[in-house]
Amino acid sequence: MKVHVLGDHDDKTIQQLEQCVAIEDEAQGVLCADGHLGYSMPIGGVVAYREHVSPSGVGFDISCGNKAARTNLTYDDVAGDVPRIMDEVFSRISFGVGRNDGNAGDHPVIDEIRAAAFAPQRKLAKTAAMQLGTVGAGNHYVDLFRDEEDRIWIGVHFGSRGFGHKTASGFLALAQGLEFGERAPGGEMMTPPVVIPARSELGHSYVEAMTLAGRYAYAGRDVVVAEVLDILGAEADLEVHNNHNFSWAEEVEGETAWVVRKGATPAFPGQLGFVGATMGEPAVILEGVDSPQSKAALYSTIHGAGRAMSRTQAAGKMGTRMECGVRDCPHWVTRRAYQARERCPVHPDARMHKRRGRIKAGSIDFGQVRRDLAAKGIELRGGAADEAPAAYKRLDEVLAYHAGTVNILHRLHPVGVAMAPAETYDPFKD
Repeated sequence: MKVHVLGDHDDKTIQQLEQCVAIEDEAQGVLCADGHLGYSMPIGGVVAYREHVSPSGVGFDISCGNKAARTNLTYDDVAGDVPRIMDEVFSRISFGVGRNDGNAGDHPVIDEIRAAAFAPQRKLAKTAAMQLGTVGAGNHYVDLFRDEEDRIWIGVHFGSRGFGHKTASGFLALAQGLEFGERAPGGEMMTPPVVIPARSELGHSYVEAMTLAGRYAYAGRDVVVAEVLDILGAEADLEVHNNHNFSWAEEVEGETAWVVRKGATPAFPGQLGFVGATMGEPAVILEGVDSPQSKAALYSTIHGAGRAMSRTQAAGKMGTRMECGVRDCPHWVTRRAYQARERCPVHPDARMHKRRGRIKAGSIDFGQVRRDLAAKGIELRGGAADEAPAAYKRLDEVLAYHAGTVNILHRLHPVGVAMAPAETYDPFKD
């Protein structure tokens, strides 16, 4: 088994990659330094198959990726106006799970979906049109940066939204003998990988459908960057755009292989990449180099800093609890305690109401995070404890494991960060 590991990882993450590589005798695998457990295949994982494509390897957010655009503005042009700019970004661009208020439904990529070669995708055109230009939740963002020359950059991170998710779910079902749209079995982190013979009719259909989802994701990031440029009244003179959840045919050791990258940025010699860090630390523009280390890494690098703690560890655990019915009383008990007749000690006769709330405290005080960011001059809109800097590794430390594979061209310091607020999604699931 040929597996190349960069960085320090727990045994389960390495085992997960090895499980993916073991599917095919000639397969090769790489685990980038920001890697951690994912569904079926680790985030930060790369696998080169000669005979297969893998819907579970690419994952549910087909063609999730990053785009950075350098504008013709300097920081002096926007200094003092960043709060208003970020308010407008947060107002004009939609963040959150399932948002259907995109404003680019007339984009040519929607016509492509209506005429998709894989017929089931055509039925997804309405959802795709309504979501194009929306960002989603979790670690997806729209940021404003300044580089070492005080040039202003826009950076975005998100993927193919519901269109990609439904496409991926459909092929996971088809690959297991079900109908497109049926729910496939599995869903656990260590679920064995789902692969399809690349030369089969189903494999060909998956590649076509995945490619279309990739064009949709690219279009969405283009739309959002254009919206921010309009807010700034600016133009872009350099754009860096990459997918990091995808599988394309590439040459590996003189043979054609389907290289699956899941949370891994392509870094071929001379290729530019944009890699984000956390909401409080510099991102980078990097360039792939030609070296033995790059070849061993299958010309792949990190897509972010990588998680240092789970979402539950960071933000706590949400669940059903019983809250005191007296207004402004903070007391609550677990359902089990309530069933054991435990009541509010201050208002023992008050009714207890079933509510959803935090039943286990997390490690991160997000109020303090907001204060720390404000002290650094970073305008935050949205966000949650599970996306705080302390929930992630340090980007420079992770990049150090990829020495000899990439050059850092620019460091981008955040001045404005916009993400989905916690109440628009459930950040408490690992």
